[in-house]
Amino acid sequence: MAASSSSSSSLAVVVVVAAVALVAGGGAAVAQLCEEYYDCTCPDAYDIVRRVLIDAHRSDARIFASLIRLHFHDCFVQGCDASLLLDSVPGMPSEKTSPPNNNSARGFPVVDDVKAALEDACPGVVSCADILALAAEISVELSGGPGWGVLLGRLDGKTSDFNGSLNLPAPTDNLTVLRQKFAALNLNDVDLVALSGGHTFGRVQCQFVTDRLYNFSNTGRPDPTMDAAYRSFLSQRCPPNGPPAALNDLDPTTPDTFDNHYYTNIEVNRGFLQSDQELKSAPEATGTTAPIVDRFATSQAAFFRSFAQSMINMGNLSPVTDPSLGEVRTNCRRVN
Repeated sequence: MAASSSSSSSLAVVVVVAAVALVAGGGAAVAQLCEEYYDCTCPDAYDIVRRVLIDAHRSDARIFASLIRLHFHDCFVQGCDASLLLDSVPGMPSEKTSPPNNNSARGFPVVDDVKAALEDACPGVVSCADILALAAEISVELSGGPGWGVLLGRLDGKTSDFNGSLNLPAPTDNLTVLRQKFAALNLNDVDLVALSGGHTFGRVQCQFVTDRLYNFSNTGRPDPTMDAAYRSFLSQRCPPNGPPAALNDLDPTTPDTFDNHYYTNIEVNRGFLQSDQELKSAPEATGTTAPIVDRFATSQAAFFRSFAQSMINMGNLSPVTDPSLGEVRTNCRRVN
């Protein structure tokens, strides 16, 4: 990803988290996620993942943002178990093919490359679920964002949940629905606002903003919360009958840098997605998410600290640790 001319220096935020005891399956097996999980069995795992991602970025400026999104979409559906990575098989359609992911979620070949490199170095050791967690942290750090201690030790699940992926947070969700979806996973308003900050880099298709530009809430009019100048700019980029898959920067100010400009954009009604602007402009935001947006817009350090902790919180969603329920896949696209 090309560095933006206005990018700020990277702030390394190290979040120290004690290993957390996690109960898997029916409570019969207890295992711990910890930062040191591969220190003896695959000590170079982090460096291997980092090297593959740097190589991939040379030919794909979007890959860092794409990889963090894969971790998000994986964890929000039956936990952080790499179920998103499984290809369809008879009787089990892939989460990749569901409407929220199809022709949208990307970066799977890079995950394959990471897995192949790890299998060469440490056969059968590093899970695909942990690859997604590591890739997300490395992608953020390489883009100028915070680092955090990634808790490791997840196993890969053996099933894909197509129906569950239909309930992923959507770009057209209002704030009430977003808060409900996060609360259902024991994630709070700070987690919602901080994790939404992942939209501070990367690209998005025109189809996800056309309703806001031309027919908001089926009124035949634009979204009144969108800044007029920004709406005019996006209307040129995304005309009414233009290609729906045309790409735009989520953050027009520093599109390839992980910073707090996502929030400063929302403050002036320049959020690209409805779900972004809702965090500040929805009536319900007063007293809930809006003050958090204000704090992150004012302090990048506060955003970085909260984002790192929220990524750890999300990474702890129902990890598979019971060997009777999970495995370390040799190929992330299929069960062993």
